[in-house]
Amino acid sequence: MYRNLFVPVDGSPLSERAMIESIALAKQLGAAITGFVVEPDPPLPTVGTELKNYARQTEKHIERTDTHAHKVLSHFEVKAAEAGVAFTGLHARTDGVDRAIIDQAEQSGCDMIVMMTHGRGALGELVFGSHTKNVLSRSKLPLLVLH
Repeated sequence: MYRNLFVPVDGSPLSERAMIESIALAKQLGAAITGFVVEPDPPLPTVGTELKNYARQTEKHIERTDTHAHKVLSHFEVKAAEAGVAFTGLHARTDGVDRAIIDQAEQSGCDMIVMMTHGRGALGELVFGSHTKNVLSRSKLPLLVLH
């Protein structure tokens, strides 16, 4: 049935729950997990920013976000290995989080996306948006939403 679960995570307590729940599900199904972290693009320079300073800030941003992604995925990989679940970790750098999740899940040959939701309600979604809701409305893959 489902052989490869795609699980976007960000290192938050909510994504920790996504790791735990998706590992339990993968173990029951005999499935593998593809963990995915999306890191933001470097910020654009502001008026008056020197190019040398901007280049240095961009390098630091890339280093910091790469380190964060590797840390989150390594943690996920250890948890999966402890449960005997095959794991692949991927990360991307973009401000288009929803599109990156959908595209990478399809490119990785996954057959289900597993995501957590904050469950903020209508006002919270209006203010903060909802990656889960956007993925649900755009993806052709089944989406398991955990709350």
